[in-house]
Amino acid sequence: MRLLLGLLGLASVLCTPICTTPAAAQFFFKSPELTRGPVTGAEPDITLPLPGATPAETRAGLVWSLRAALNIAALRCQFEPTLLSVSKYNAMLKDHEVELKSALATLNQYFTRTAKTGRGRGRATSGTAGLDQYGTRLYSLFSNVGSQYLFCQTTADIGHDALIAPRGKLYTVAENRMRELRSGMLLLGEQAFDGRLGFDTSFIRRPRFEEACWDRRNVYNVRGCGWH
Repeated sequence: MRLLLGLLGLASVLCTPICTTPAAAQFFFKSPELTRGPVTGAEPDITLPLPGATPAETRAGLVWSLRAALNIAALRCQFEPTLLSVSKYNAMLKDHEVELKSALATLNQYFTRTAKTGRGRGRATSGTAGLDQYGTRLYSLFSNVGSQYLFCQTTADIGHDALIAPRGKLYTVAENRMRELRSGMLLLGEQAFDGRLGFDTSFIRRPRFEEACWDRRNVYNVRGCGWH
């Protein structure tokens, strides 16, 4: 552990002239500058359009888009466990359960209202089918990632904001950071050195973080758990 702390300290000294901000699981010496700024959800380049949507329905779409993007991150970013992408996503689902359910119900109402065929149950069925298609297209939208390193680094930071947002205020995270999230999906890479999308960290030997691998004094059981 002393050696690890020493290496981390050395890395911070070497990084000082060219690193913009210190961050856990930083993949770049100098990260790309991402486009930022608040959105409403009605912008054509942020998420899928909802023609004729009310402001409440537009907000619901934005919240659901944030959830979809963080879900994709939880699936795609497990290669770097220090990002905590899975645990952040699962905690967000639990903590913002009410707001997410409300967003889904609002979207279901939108697709039922705007369904072009059927009446009564037929319209409701068409609305459900429209919502299913919307969900599939939404996942496809956020799966189309240019740089996995940049996407995972960006969503990990946004996932932290989602996790600490007060209940009922997840929409503010979506409004303030979805433009940045979309910018983090582009094929951008290392800014300090040309021609690199990031640094391969797969060769780094890391301890396992399961509780069983650490004793009461927080000493790692190398023999029992090894490195990976």
